[in-house]
Amino acid sequence: MKIKKLALLCVMGICSQNLSAAEMAKNATDITASANQSVLKQLPFNDKQDFDDASRGFIATQTPLTIRDAKGNISWDLSDYGFLKGTAPATVNPSLWRNTQLNMNNGLFKVTDGLYQVRGYDLSNMTIIEGKTGLIILDPLVTTEVAKAALDLYYQNRPHRPVVAVIYTHSHADHYGGVKGVVTEQQVASGQVKVLAPTGFMDAAVSENVLAGNAMSRRTLYQYGAMLPKSPLGQVDAGIGKTTSEGTFTLIAPTDTITRDKEQRVIDGVTMEFQLAPGTEAPAEMLIWLPQFKTLDVAEDAIHSLHNLYTLRGAEVRDASNWWKTLNQSIENYGSRAEIVIAQHQWPVWGQTRIVDFLSGQRDMYKFIHDRSLNLANKGLTMDEVAESVKLPDSLALKWANRGYYGSVSHDAKAVYQRYIGWYSSNPADLNPLPPVEAAKQYVDYMGGADNVLAKARLSFAKGEYRWVAQVLKQVVFADPQNKEARELQADAFEQLGYQSENPTWRNEYLMGAYELRNGIPDLPPISTTSRDMIKAMTPELLLDYMGVRLNTDKANGQHIRLNWQQPGGQQYTIELNNSVIIYEANKQFSDADATLKMDTLSFAKLVMGPTTMRESILKESSTITGDKVKINQLIDMLDNFPGMFNIVTP
Repeated sequence: MKIKKLALLCVMGICSQNLSAAEMAKNATDITASANQSVLKQLPFNDKQDFDDASRGFIATQTPLTIRDAKGNISWDLSDYGFLKGTAPATVNPSLWRNTQLNMNNGLFKVTDGLYQVRGYDLSNMTIIEGKTGLIILDPLVTTEVAKAALDLYYQNRPHRPVVAVIYTHSHADHYGGVKGVVTEQQVASGQVKVLAPTGFMDAAVSENVLAGNAMSRRTLYQYGAMLPKSPLGQVDAGIGKTTSEGTFTLIAPTDTITRDKEQRVIDGVTMEFQLAPGTEAPAEMLIWLPQFKTLDVAEDAIHSLHNLYTLRGAEVRDASNWWKTLNQSIENYGSRAEIVIAQHQWPVWGQTRIVDFLSGQRDMYKFIHDRSLNLANKGLTMDEVAESVKLPDSLALKWANRGYYGSVSHDAKAVYQRYIGWYSSNPADLNPLPPVEAAKQYVDYMGGADNVLAKARLSFAKGEYRWVAQVLKQVVFADPQNKEARELQADAFEQLGYQSENPTWRNEYLMGAYELRNGIPDLPPISTTSRDMIKAMTPELLLDYMGVRLNTDKANGQHIRLNWQQPGGQQYTIELNNSVIIYEANKQFSDADATLKMDTLSFAKLVMGPTTMRESILKESSTITGDKVKINQLIDMLDNFPGMFNIVTP
């Protein structure tokens, strides 16, 4: 089913669209309302310290906080969240509602003399350090539009001094994508501005968005609820911020790299000591000790939520063991000296005693999930059994900063199992099961047919057994995706599970699933995570690896093509299609190549990834390509263009 009147917006090339609440939602059932009301008795809602900290040091903000790009399109708008006042409605878990209100704090905040943050202008924070002559920017948000607006807000309230350095704390897009909103490539190239990052930054930043980028992009729409209306019936938060900005996504490569733990730099008179933390929240990450401010920037390794060991959009599983050890090292190195802890999401913590308690609680939480999950796995429990069994002790669970607003104990425990054990339960019944559609048809037949399953599922729904209803009706929907009654009832179950979820990403997943069951997949163009800056940053090896991922092996069967690729700087590659795979080698050339391509990486990317008109234009340049151009066309025609909006809740 196609959705009319598309309102397309793009961030990092990911197109989104807001869906009306009327198209999407029903209200909370009495069972859901009761379940949410009970949360008020389970958690320490009288503790208001976070509200004090989140507003402390407030200077100014933009009112209304609506930021537009050069064409007038909205990049960021908090006015849609005006409903987040008062007590929680029945359709939102009260713990989540509390977190949504905290994440509404926005504007320029003074952390301490010479150290400021702009919060609530994107999913992440921009930290601004006042140096001797200029400004040092830590993590310039997701897009240029909001980054520029954040810096403009600072300039409206503080002296106007030039940016002399940009620091990326880690390799996730919400921490570097807006860099061209605060500096230009020319300023960096001339040496006027330094760009600093942890070792491995460029490889991690680019590769994560390429090889599995299409699948991650589609799944990201579910995780962030990008198409849901902002309402008590829809998207209310993203856990560590409201959502992501939409606009121009950029990247400037670092000019300086931190390669050793506790390495120091003095940047514009500001001394910094860097604690490398690779393989924690990101493949390339670092924490920063700022001795003159008595401040530790923990990047994203300690925030006011349990984080993801596995992110629902899909990514490599993170190492909980390395994570807790990193935080333990931070406590040992800086715990006795730090008077402030800041992060690149949410609000700071002040006071040495509170800082150690905060960091220790985060450390112990990740270690508990890691150790308890492996304890149960070693007792023979399967992944799902482990996830159902791991529960944080009250000494950890009742700390607000340890609640599951981004990660959850459930899917983090599964991540630990996956990292060490993998997908197989060791029960041979799970070794080679039927694929979902074929299995679903058999299940429904064994259960007496779709009508019988639906009748029983309605009874289960009335009892509030929403998890089971969602699970069993998956079989009916996959056996017959046209079964409207099954789709509607599964959507109803998803919806109630979403309303009860403390974790906003779980809520978004459930509500997106409910929407698509009722209305079909939005009719959107293919999703792309490969902006111009991202393509420029791709290594030749990564680009060739991506060609291999895109290769349609059926089309390639029996084909043999050999190409030479020569770059202006002298780097050479052979590219050979044989046995339905693409093999490449550096520093080598075929003497009998079908064709030779003389071009840089960006031109090569345009040739193999661009539209047909661009390919035809490049192929006409005889100085660029020699030999049999038909062979080049044949190879490119074997590369798949992935569907942007593939099915998720239906086969």
